[in-house]
This record gives sequence, C-alpha cells and structure tokens, in this order.
Amino acid sequence: MSHHGRGPGLPPGERSANFGASLRRLLGSMAHERVRLVVVVVLAVVAVALQVLGPALLGRATNIVFDGVVGRMLGEMLPSGFSKEQAVDALRAAGNDQLADLVRGMDVVPGQGIDFGALGQTILLVLGVYLAAAAFLWVQGRMLAGVVQRTAFALRRDVQAKIDRLPLRELDSHARGDVLSRVTNDIDNVSQTLQQTLSQVVTSLVTVVGVLVMMFVLSWQLALIALVTVPLSAWATMLIAKRAQPHFVAQWKSTGDLGGKVEEAFTGHELVTAFNAQEGVREGFDTDNGRLYQASFRSQFISGTIMPMMGFVGNLNYVLVAVVGGLRVASGDLSLGSVQAFIQYSRQFSQPLAQLASMANLVQSGVASAERIFEVMDSPEESADPQPGRRPDVVRGEVRFQEVAFSYDPERPLITRLDLDVAPGQTVAVVGPTGAGKTTLVNLLMRFYEIDSGAILLDGVDTREMTRHDLREPIGMVLQDTWLFEGTIAENIAFGRRDATGEDVRRAARAASVDRFVHGLPKGYDTVIDEEGGGVSAGEKQLITIARAFLADPQLLILDEATSSVDTRTEMLVQQAMTELRKGRTSFVIAHRLSTIRDADVILVMEHGDIVEQGTHEELLAADGAYARLYRSQFAAPVSVDD
Repeated sequence: MSHHGRGPGLPPGERSANFGASLRRLLGSMAHERVRLVVVVVLAVVAVALQVLGPALLGRATNIVFDGVVGRMLGEMLPSGFSKEQAVDALRAAGNDQLADLVRGMDVVPGQGIDFGALGQTILLVLGVYLAAAAFLWVQGRMLAGVVQRTAFALRRDVQAKIDRLPLRELDSHARGDVLSRVTNDIDNVSQTLQQTLSQVVTSLVTVVGVLVMMFVLSWQLALIALVTVPLSAWATMLIAKRAQPHFVAQWKSTGDLGGKVEEAFTGHELVTAFNAQEGVREGFDTDNGRLYQASFRSQFISGTIMPMMGFVGNLNYVLVAVVGGLRVASGDLSLGSVQAFIQYSRQFSQPLAQLASMANLVQSGVASAERIFEVMDSPEESADPQPGRRPDVVRGEVRFQEVAFSYDPERPLITRLDLDVAPGQTVAVVGPTGAGKTTLVNLLMRFYEIDSGAILLDGVDTREMTRHDLREPIGMVLQDTWLFEGTIAENIAFGRRDATGEDVRRAARAASVDRFVHGLPKGYDTVIDEEGGGVSAGEKQLITIARAFLADPQLLILDEATSSVDTRTEMLVQQAMTELRKGRTSFVIAHRLSTIRDADVILVMEHGDIVEQGTHEELLAADGAYARLYRSQFAAPVSVDD
C-alpha cells in the first residue's frame, strides 16, 4: 500500500459536507437496534415526565409555606374567625388594595399557620418523583450505552470486512495512515457522538415539550413570553452550525493526513535518521499539525459560541418571566408558588434548548467522521466471485497465460499481449529491470488485479470462473517485504495453517533454517515478535516467512525476491531448502540475483510488460541477448549505463 497517496476527503472550504444525507445514513445504521431505541425513548419520556412534575409539586410546597405565613399575619391583623373573603373586604376597606389582591389569589385561612403535615407529604412526594426519574434515566443510560457500542462494533466489523473486499488498486490510491484513521479515530468519534447526543437529544426534546405544556397550564401569557426567544435561538444556532461544518470536515481530514505522516515517520525512522532528514520530516509534520490546529480551532471556536449565545437568550427570557410573573402575583392573578414553578420551568425550557444547540458541534464532528467512514464503505469492491465457482478436479499446477493485457493506467498500457505456458512442476524464473512487470505477472495470477483482456488458466480452468478462495488456497507466497504480526515465532509460522501441530511447525522451521537461530532466543519458538521484528534480524524475519510457506504445503509457489534479505551463507541454505520445496510443485521465482535461478526450468526475461526472451540459463547466455546483458552487468564489472 502506498504511503504517499492522498486519502479521499474534502479540502477545507471547498464544499460543505452532505450533512443531512450522512446523518440519515448514520441513524439508519442503527436500524437493527430499533426495538431497544423505542424502549430508550419510552424510558426517557417517563423520566422527563416525572422531572417535569417536580417544579409543580415544589410550587405547591411553596404555596403551603407562603399561605401559612400570610394566614398567621392576617390572624394578627384581623379578628379571629374571619374567612378569606371577609379578610379581603376588610383589607380593601382599610385601603390596602395591593395586599387584598394578593390574598384573593391565595388559598389562605386567616389565623392558620403552616400546615407541616401537608408540607412533609409534598416534600416526600417530590423526593419520590425525583428518585423514580433518576432510576428510569439510569436504566435508559445503560440500555443506550449497549445500543451505541453494538452499533460501533458493527461499524468496525463492516469497515474491516469492506477493506478485505477492496481491490489493491483502491487501497494503493490512499495513504495508509488516513485509512487507519478512518477505521480507528473516525469510528471512535462517531461512537462518542452517538453516546453523548442520542440520550441528550431525546431527553431534551421531551423536556421541551413537557415543560411547554406545564407552562401553558400555569399561565398561557407567561408561556407566550417565554416562546418569544425561541425563533431567535433557532436562527442563531443554524447560522453558527452552518459556518462551523466545513471546518469540522477539514479537522477530520487533517487528522487523517497527520496520521499518515506519523505512520510514515514511525515505519521509516531508521532511514530518516540515516539520511539526517529529521528536520524535513519535522517540517512536514508541523505543516500538517498546523493545518489540524487551524481547522480544530475554527470549528471549536465557531461552534463554541452557541452556548454563550443561548445563555444570553435564556437570561433574557428569565428576566421577562420574573418581571411579568411578579406583577401578576401582586395583582392576584397568580400564586407565588405558580410563579416560582414557572421560573423553574423557564430555566428547564431554555436549558435543553441550550443543550441541543451545544450538541451541534458534537453532531457536526460526528457526521463529518461518518462521512469519511461512508466513503470507505462506498468504495468500489472487487468483482463478485462466480456462484458456484469452477475449480480443477485436481490442482497439478499447469498455468497458461493467453493473450493477457493489463494496465494500471488506461493511458499507459503495461502488458499488451502475454502468452505463457507453464507445465506442472516447472520452476519459472522471471527476471528483468525494475518496472518490467515481474511482480505484476504473479499479481495477475493471484487475481490481486483483474486483467483487461485475455485469460489466465489454472489446470484448464479460467481463474475468473473460480472463487478467489479456491484460486489462492493451493498457492503459497513469500514476498520481498516480510510481514509478521505480534505473536510468537511458532504462531507466525503457523499463520497459513491453523491446524498445524508443534512438530509441523518445527519441521517447517528446520527446512527453512529457522531452527538454527530460534534456539539462541530466550524463549525459543515462544519468543514474541511483531511486524517490526522484535529482536530478530531482517534476514531471520524472511526465513520465518519462508517457513510459513513450507508449512502451508502449496501446490503452486510464488517467491518474490524471497532471499534478498539473507546473507550469502543463509542464502545457500535457503536455496537448498527451496530446491526441495519446489519438487513436484509449480514455482514462480522473481529474482534480481541471477545466481539464484540458474537451475530454473524456464527463465522469462521481461521488458515493458512483455516477455522478450525465454529459455534455460545456458540457452539464454548462448543467445547473447537481454538476459546475457543482465548477467554480465551483475558478474562482470563495471559496465556503463549505455551497455
């Protein structure tokens, strides 16, 4: 995979993300959790309904206290036995109209103090309501966490499966670090966004509706005043979110680019150090890091202005409700407890609106990440395998290329018309200058790339009529670039055969000369290594991959410069082992060291995607053509470039 390709993404400011469609698609990915989501919504509705009852019940407690205080005050001012109506008339007769209006709007008994029994019952009821609401929210939060994490699990699984279905052509066009960032950082961001917003969105929306109903029940006039600020809040939020979205897209694209830079610098650390290129790498890192800083700063700053704006609007709403509510209490149109409850409701009304607005930056960030994930999911896949696929009755290793044409770029043909017949058990060496198409030849055989025209036959069956699994099952590969995973040496050798026994692993290790250095390691075959080697040399890593091929026991063997990383003595040992391994098997050997393929049955010389010569080592030397020139360039020295 290329380390220098640019992954798909949107340049900052070029165009905004397709927010609506991506959001709908993200929510659609949770369809399998539909039943649980309905339960989550129901729990949220019940919890919010209980929470909404709280201020009304507290307002009743306030009225009990205030009625008791005023009742005792009236008992001291008026003769005993007065009713509320008589008290109001007496206050008006005394010229105290404002107090009379206040008493008229209260449920007061002159001379009676605070009813502590009713007050205690009300407080216990409020406590029970809030405890029940908390319990419902706890259950809802637990269920929602499961829904979100299962969705993220499925998303990771689907993206990984998608990557497995992508053709090499598609993967080679993207930076490795950017692809890794999409699979890790972007999915984690989507998961966090869903976790932090789904529950809050549901509870906030239900709270707004429930509080609005209670506000109209208490006072429709005050409710209309509270609603005046809503259009202003919605307009400002939409305006800010629209400006922030392109910067969130740029932020996550820059995260992927920076991940690519870090991955390159980490895997190539030795070369960077050897060429004293630290300064150049640092400058490239600083450039991408600065771009990420700018995009992150702008996105967070712009979206961060939503909360202060919503706070200002909420405070404005609070002032209007407090002033008008106080006047209506003084006029006797509302009780003090009702105004107190309404002020609480106005806070509860503006708070979820502010929370919804503050979640805009989270949602935008999550949708921007989701877009990058969907770009991977929408990438063109390998062509589907035929169902049912054909397969040879017996894989003998006969390979035939018939008028094969292929090009990586349609404007630059590489292989125009390739014909080749390989008999079962033959060893075919492929040589030629860099870029001649040697590795492409075996990539086409493995169907890592699809041919443009012609046919490749395995034992008489067109490889395009076989499933990729059936085609690759009898083929073993040893590549120039070794690949090891984090695990023991024994596990790495057994990678191609999970049912291999310990003795099978050791037999393959002895055949590939791995056994000779394993015993010098502290834990022998149980020594843990990783992709970078973990204590074994480059040549020893190559020997481990060769042992892996021995253990797989393939019918066809592909060796792509498999001995390039071993020393001369080890190369001799490996060559002897390879000779034994190739017996009875068809082998394709790609080699730059011509000394390693002298005993090949057929040597193919490729130039510009075509076979220009073929024959045995002696025949090609006698022909004094391209192969002879290559041979002399390695064993006679020095020669000029013009030779």
